[in-house]
Amino acid sequence: MRSLLEAVLLVLSGLLCVEGIMFQLNPNNHKCLVEKVHAKTLVTGEYEISEFPGQVVDFQVVDQNGHVLANRADAKGHGKFAFTTDKDTTYQICFASRVHAGQSAMVHEVTLNTKHGVEAKSYEGLAEAAKLKPLEMQLKKLEDMSEAIVQNFAYMRDREEQMRDTNESTSSRVLYFSVFGMSCLLGLATWQVLYLRRYFKAKKLID
Repeated sequence: MRSLLEAVLLVLSGLLCVEGIMFQLNPNNHKCLVEKVHAKTLVTGEYEISEFPGQVVDFQVVDQNGHVLANRADAKGHGKFAFTTDKDTTYQICFASRVHAGQSAMVHEVTLNTKHGVEAKSYEGLAEAAKLKPLEMQLKKLEDMSEAIVQNFAYMRDREEQMRDTNESTSSRVLYFSVFGMSCLLGLATWQVLYLRRYFKAKKLID
């Protein structure tokens, strides 16, 4: 039973969002990573920044409305952050390098790991607080993973419906515009024929 639960958890974990990235940050420069998350989603992360004397790296997380979700000036070495979104939003994780005047500049190496939703929860702490047995903790985690996957499928279904409605609306508008364009062309052609007929009659070129 335990091995079966672990196998199921492993499969479900692969469907959830756990991201890690490593990049270089040039002196007196900044770099931002953008990601979109659903409403009421717990996001946690850890970062590690190489340190050099006379160089400072500022860390900040902001959402699409400019609200600061996490902020740390002079983020040295290793750090953590966590926040929960109140609606569907796009957030940016930004690192900015500052070098003091007269200092030799070095390139920082930044490692960033983020977790969303179920993967961001601390089930060990939850099990300890609620006095859950290991098997009960695994079942709780499995339940939360299943719920998260159902919510993701529901979100994708809603997005598919929105895209379908947008496509249908766009198709209708294109059809109406095409009919309007053809009507304008037919009207212009008719006017040209009548105008030329009157012109030729006035010149007595035709009867």
